[in-house]
Amino acid sequence: MAIKEKKQLIVFDVEGVLIPKNMFFFQIGRMLGFFTLVQILLYRLFYEMGICSLDASLKGIFRKMKGQKMETLQCVFDKIPATSSLQSFFACIREKNYHIAIVSSSLPTVIVERLADCLGADYAFGIDVCVNAAGEITGEVRGGESIEVNGKMKILQKLLTLEGLTLQDCTIVAKDRSNLCLFTSAAKKIGYNPNFRIRIKSDYVIVGKLAGILPILNEKHVKRSFPSVNDFVRENIHAAGIIMPILAHIIGVIPVAIFIGALSIAYFASEIARLCGKSLPLISTITRHAASQSELYGFAAAPLFYAIGILATLLIFPYPVNAAAIAIFTLGDSVASIFGGTIGIRLPFNRGKTLEGSLSGFVFAFLASSLFVAPWIAVIGAAIAMFVEYLPVPINDNIMIPIVTATVLMLLI
Repeated sequence: MAIKEKKQLIVFDVEGVLIPKNMFFFQIGRMLGFFTLVQILLYRLFYEMGICSLDASLKGIFRKMKGQKMETLQCVFDKIPATSSLQSFFACIREKNYHIAIVSSSLPTVIVERLADCLGADYAFGIDVCVNAAGEITGEVRGGESIEVNGKMKILQKLLTLEGLTLQDCTIVAKDRSNLCLFTSAAKKIGYNPNFRIRIKSDYVIVGKLAGILPILNEKHVKRSFPSVNDFVRENIHAAGIIMPILAHIIGVIPVAIFIGALSIAYFASEIARLCGKSLPLISTITRHAASQSELYGFAAAPLFYAIGILATLLIFPYPVNAAAIAIFTLGDSVASIFGGTIGIRLPFNRGKTLEGSLSGFVFAFLASSLFVAPWIAVIGAAIAMFVEYLPVPINDNIMIPIVTATVLMLLI
């Protein structure tokens, strides 16, 4: 008699994993008007920055939805793309003998259950949003276990008891810090495009398509997906920043600083216009081809951090320190991202980085900085930059890498 394979449990966070992060709130905000959209996104930003709690953030958001019918929210959610691809993805997981649970700490339970029915998930958990007899949102949020402290772990333990499983039989797929309580040492932990806290605790990090977790479930060797067209566009723009210190040396720092500032203001205006459903010529087109999927449903701040990093380095540090640091940052970081996204031996402590990516970034950072400083100084600067890029810290890389690198170079020259 054939031995029946033991069932396992896989738990997915919803936002940022099954649907683009903030996409649901972005679409609701657009429906309610620009100023409401901005307030909703600010509530989300304040939570992600740690300024307010998840509970306070959600209460503020759903107060803005007061009077809206829950059916309206469900219709907005139903228009979110990629349902068909998720259905086939979930079918592959069920074939591997997994029970599937989806858990959200931001979406109403009725919407999460609707998604679970569509995808064929076995369990669904969300937050409890109050509605009146007419089906209208009252603006109150009763909460639910998914937003309590360690609430998601309580949900997981109930599921494991119900299925007669242990944590060793469980796989967690998550992106942000609301899922930290699930990342125990016993379970298999997969960070999907994770923030730095989840990245640190992950056994595996997947960047790109969600289907990248399937080889992990099969216990096969995992390779990162080949960079997309958007990745190449973004990294080429990133590498092009090496021109700025060269221009600054030729025409002066102040004119280049004014140019970067003006370009940043134009980009900021473009993003505000995009949130209003409008676009600015050229800038909006570039953003659309360079932004990641999740960035398209919120304010894409990475280019502004990138501009701030270059601008601060130019203004604070003298030539050739600023030129070498910016060259290392722009070329080394972009090459590391491209090469690290195709193949790679995962590095410890930060499973989202690869040995191949770091080595290729180091080589190109060294070559770029050798245009401005002595080779031995370039080697140290490139090594420092790659080490900073490797560290899973909350400070944005686009600011931290050039400034830290320039500070070290300043001590050497």
